[in-house]
Amino acid sequence: MTSGIEPTSVLITNARVLDVEGGEYLEGTNLLIVGETIAEVGGSEVGALRDSSVIDAEGHTVLPGLIDAHVHVTASTADISALAEWSPSYVAARAGRILRDMLHRGFTTVRDVGGADHGLADAVQEGYFPGPRLLFGGKAISQTGGHGDMRPRGRVVADEHPCRATISVVCDGVGEIRKAVREQLRTGAHHVKLMLSGGVASPTDRVDSTQLSLEEIRAVVEEAEAANRYVAGHAYTAHAVNRALRCGVRSIEHGNLLDETSIELFRQHGAFYVPTLVTYRALADEGPRYGLPPGSHRKVSDVLEHGLRALELAYRGGIDIVFGTDLLGGMHPHQAKEFAIRAEVQPAIDVIRSATSVAARLVGLRGRIGEITPGAYADILMVKGDPLNDIAVLARPEEHVKLVMKAGRVMR
Repeated sequence: MTSGIEPTSVLITNARVLDVEGGEYLEGTNLLIVGETIAEVGGSEVGALRDSSVIDAEGHTVLPGLIDAHVHVTASTADISALAEWSPSYVAARAGRILRDMLHRGFTTVRDVGGADHGLADAVQEGYFPGPRLLFGGKAISQTGGHGDMRPRGRVVADEHPCRATISVVCDGVGEIRKAVREQLRTGAHHVKLMLSGGVASPTDRVDSTQLSLEEIRAVVEEAEAANRYVAGHAYTAHAVNRALRCGVRSIEHGNLLDETSIELFRQHGAFYVPTLVTYRALADEGPRYGLPPGSHRKVSDVLEHGLRALELAYRGGIDIVFGTDLLGGMHPHQAKEFAIRAEVQPAIDVIRSATSVAARLVGLRGRIGEITPGAYADILMVKGDPLNDIAVLARPEEHVKLVMKAGRVMR
């Protein structure tokens, strides 16, 4: 799946379309696609245009292209600190392979929350790299000694040159942070990512720490809102999650240690929750093999066992839950396994919504992605099987994916 057919007009016939909002199948459906968008959805009255190519779905399930709202496409190693020493062109080449494989699994849009830049996004948009639509945030914002500070304890100097292939920039104080955020937004960043607690991959912080002052967080939210953008926040503990929500952070990433007080704040602020459960299982099993340092591997257990409990709290609390994976290095192929893990807590339709319609609302593209309706991008996934009754249809794309279309292009 390395190239696409130029979009003109395509008629998909005899499809079993999943209405993700209604939670039901529309049998015997025809889809007319003109250019990049869906023009008509209906029965036999929807026919081909003079120049249409026709694809017979043969009764297979058709659903919107999938959305992964937490990826790091430049993280081709689990040793994040090593990226700083790699050539940017080498990192980009490896990112191209990661992007291509994501598209092959049915993900037609991804939100990168640290590492990808306007160059990668443009390369995908212009067809130099086959891959999902790439919503980039540039470099995440970290305090000194925070989750984005990848220096070992003995290194004092930090090289913040923008061309270094790091996932974050280190800055302190409201003034420095405002400038760093404005710099990311200047490049066209779709969102801003903040490191608001410790994490697994960083060498010198504790998972249970809180990071950035309230004044610094509020300054970032203010800058993002001024640019009509929003803030995503890496946070694990309830304390870190809650202070972020009170400051106006729109999406919480990970949140493995949140509690009932967090759920109430999500509801009050209309915020989104983006768990990333598959990465902890992958890191526990394979992290060292793909470069995760021993100190980081020891921290995995701090968050692994709490992830499903946090997801259950969020689901019972009725907040908006979005699909995310956060995989690193050679663990990217596990991306679709997140569906099976989520299904241990959520009904299949809600897991699917988290990767389609709910994710579309988070990224501000409702009506354009995450649904099969006239006017939406023709992001189409055709699978063999019934994902509502067996989520493995999506968790094992190598067995079940029959066709992927992104913006009207059938990917080969």
